[in-house]
Amino acid sequence: MNAGVIGSKDSLVDKFGRVHNYLRISVTDRCNLSCVYCMPVEGFPWMEKEDVLSFEEIVRLVRLFARGGITHIRLTGGEPTIRRDIVDLVRQIASVEGIVDVAMTTNGLKLPKLAGDLAEAGLTRVNISVDTLDQDRFSSISGGGKIGDVLLGVDAARAAGLTPVKINTVLLKGENDSEVREIVERFEAHNGDTELRFIEYMPFGERRCVGITAEEVREIISGFRTIVPSSYKRGGGPAVSYELIESGMKVGFISPLSEKFCSGCNRLRLMADGKLRTCLSDDGTPSLRDLVRGTATDDDLFEAIKGMVMGKREGHGCTVEGGYVFEGVMTRIGG
Repeated sequence: MNAGVIGSKDSLVDKFGRVHNYLRISVTDRCNLSCVYCMPVEGFPWMEKEDVLSFEEIVRLVRLFARGGITHIRLTGGEPTIRRDIVDLVRQIASVEGIVDVAMTTNGLKLPKLAGDLAEAGLTRVNISVDTLDQDRFSSISGGGKIGDVLLGVDAARAAGLTPVKINTVLLKGENDSEVREIVERFEAHNGDTELRFIEYMPFGERRCVGITAEEVREIISGFRTIVPSSYKRGGGPAVSYELIESGMKVGFISPLSEKFCSGCNRLRLMADGKLRTCLSDDGTPSLRDLVRGTATDDDLFEAIKGMVMGKREGHGCTVEGGYVFEGVMTRIGG
């Protein structure tokens, strides 16, 4: 993987001057869990297979995004590991000139079988969702999953060198917010290659849950650890870094509602159906799929991408307790 050039005439820059070097790619809207903050309780129809981008189409688009200065790729879903031959996709993306980092967000369930092959193919690291360590609570939040299986996935990722393994925790008031200390202590033992990420709940479609703000989580942690801001940064994501003095554990906070980071947003999201979502909150960006499957040349596609990025909105209008909820369904968007 070779470093790309940021700041050239082909850079993906919006009208507010934000330069984009980070692309999240949802490879499927399907998942083997159904977490309450991600998927509507009533369910929804899956995308038809023919509507989902093929690996060849994804790689073609990655090459064009790399031409525009994208250097960091994150594969998401749904659950990316349930897509057949995901290892081959990782290998193809990792070989694209200009891409220096290929990461994945996963629930970890398939990592005991896949972690080694993914690492060999060029995956650099993973984020694994661990919202609770209590089995009954995990089953309730995830729609029947087993937390023990997820933790085996965490161990497999660490053993394969997909580090630092980042533990993603979405705290919900009255659900798992009492477990902050337990989660910190559980993963603090592996602080050399494991980090924590506390992510604010983001409402899609409607407010189904009540979240906990980053400041509230820091206050909870300060009751049993000394937590201080840190300049540490790994990857192209929006996490604000802190460190626990007693252990050196890195703790990141992703706070899109209470501590908005729209002004410095460097991310784009390619949905499984080819829609380029330039803002997490906005479902209105046209799809690239029809262009890919039509007569568009690479230059045509690249100009279309640049135009979509130029039209990116300044920021979203959702707040902790008000404003406009995000459009769409999280499992289709990929976060």
